[in-house]
Amino acid sequence: MNTILSTDPKTDEGLVISCLIDAPRAAVFAAWTNSDYLAKWWGPTGFTNPVCQIDPTPGGAIYIEMCGPDGTIYPMNGAVLEVQTPSRFGFASSALGSDGQPMFTVHTTVDFDEKSGKTELLMRARLLEIFSDNASAALEGMPVGWSQTLDRLAAFAAGGDEC
Repeated sequence: MNTILSTDPKTDEGLVISCLIDAPRAAVFAAWTNSDYLAKWWGPTGFTNPVCQIDPTPGGAIYIEMCGPDGTIYPMNGAVLEVQTPSRFGFASSALGSDGQPMFTVHTTVDFDEKSGKTELLMRARLLEIFSDNASAALEGMPVGWSQTLDRLAAFAAGGDEC
């Protein structure tokens, strides 16, 4: 179960969610940094990732095309900023509008702490910049979207439903 500690990505603290995942820290970290694994759980409930690419090295590129239940493609791109295997992963990402231009950029950090064979995960997503008037709906949906995404991660990492 996820605990949302802060809900507004526009604040200095940003959106903050913690959860306990029934899988070892190395496995949960790998789920974030391996393209094949990431494609299986990334995005809210009902989404798939027909394109999912990540170079998990500082400066490495991220590009994901999420496909919504209605078939709409939601592309995002970004760059890996920080990798401390297996304790911390950070990246900047931008949701892309229909014109292919960034709507906003978010800085996300994920901390992984080993707790008796399980992983305590703390995710922070802080808004860096808004480029489009169309960003509001996506930003408002971030708490629910991230909560569902982390639920999918937990199921994947624990060896349950592969989403």
